[in-house]
Amino acid sequence: MRVLGFLLRKEFLQIFRDRTILGMLFIMPVIQLLVLANAVTFEVTSVRMAVVDMDHSSMSRGVVTSLAASGRFVPVESSQSQALADGAMLDGSVNMIVVIPEGFARKLETMRRAQVQLIFDAEDGAAAGVMRSYASAILAQYSLDVGAQIFPVVSMRLSPAAERAPVRGRPVLEVRHRGWYNPALDYREYMVPGILVILVTIVGSLLTAMNIVREKEAGTLDQLNVTPITRTTFIAAKLIPLWSIAMVDLMIGLVVARLVFHVPMLGSLLLIFVAATIYLAGALGIGLWISTVVETQQQAMFLIFSLLMVYLLMGGLFTPLRGMPVWAQWAADLNPIAHFVALMRSVLLKGSGVRDVAGHLLALTVIGACVLGIAVRQYHKSSR
Repeated sequence: MRVLGFLLRKEFLQIFRDRTILGMLFIMPVIQLLVLANAVTFEVTSVRMAVVDMDHSSMSRGVVTSLAASGRFVPVESSQSQALADGAMLDGSVNMIVVIPEGFARKLETMRRAQVQLIFDAEDGAAAGVMRSYASAILAQYSLDVGAQIFPVVSMRLSPAAERAPVRGRPVLEVRHRGWYNPALDYREYMVPGILVILVTIVGSLLTAMNIVREKEAGTLDQLNVTPITRTTFIAAKLIPLWSIAMVDLMIGLVVARLVFHVPMLGSLLLIFVAATIYLAGALGIGLWISTVVETQQQAMFLIFSLLMVYLLMGGLFTPLRGMPVWAQWAADLNPIAHFVALMRSVLLKGSGVRDVAGHLLALTVIGACVLGIAVRQYHKSSR
């Protein structure tokens, strides 16, 4: 233990003497959290809209006014030419076209139903889906206001028989929806817990690999290997400082998430830190393993970011796991980021307890033990 104490003191002094590393450890994670939490979002706040009004009635103007009043849809062009609107979408000046056909008001008054065509730029499929959802909700509310049904037609048309069929009175089916755990549908509450996982991962994996490889390049690692220091003591001295710094970064990130982004923290923070402790065993193990198979810091950085890219895209941070193919969902079960992201969101947003996230805790424990064990064994082989 005395030898471990000296080595830990040496590691902490080495870290805190390097201002670049200090910035990477404490300043950059906060900046990344502040930037990514606002930038990485599927929410659409401004949609440039072209209006093709062929009816020129008070009801058709009401449709456009309702969309514009939401603040999300901004009318930038208005004409009676579908071709002009299509050209505007082709050159990227509009994201959405609203086509109100001739006789729109008459159909609302006589048959109590009418169509509005919504054309979206679907180059970004996710954004197009969000725009469609917003527009459909606004038109549904306007339908209730005028006492008739307005059908948004997106890339399809109703059959002529259905169009001619009269509908008397107001709709008899009223659908009400309520979002649990995130009633305001604030995307930052969904993203911030996942971003915190990424920041902890970068500290645990990247800096672990870089720290060891830097000593390998400088030649000090070979000098340490010929000393009587045991392999376990040396690895513990390398991992404990970065583990403790990663936990401090997580604590700072949680404070920023609460004070700046108002992320609810309904569950136990103690459970979060226990899960982080288990998760960091795997993250530090990855960094240790990479340090044994590369010779330069450039190689270590390239390999870390290559792995992180796969981890992120298959970790449920940006896209839901249930939307992936079955084989990808099976692969995600081996991804520690997927389990920790799901656990963070469940505990913070839902208030889940140990029993609710036991499966994720078990998976993190097994993955961490396997990865760290392989990394320690690999270091032993490389240092003979």
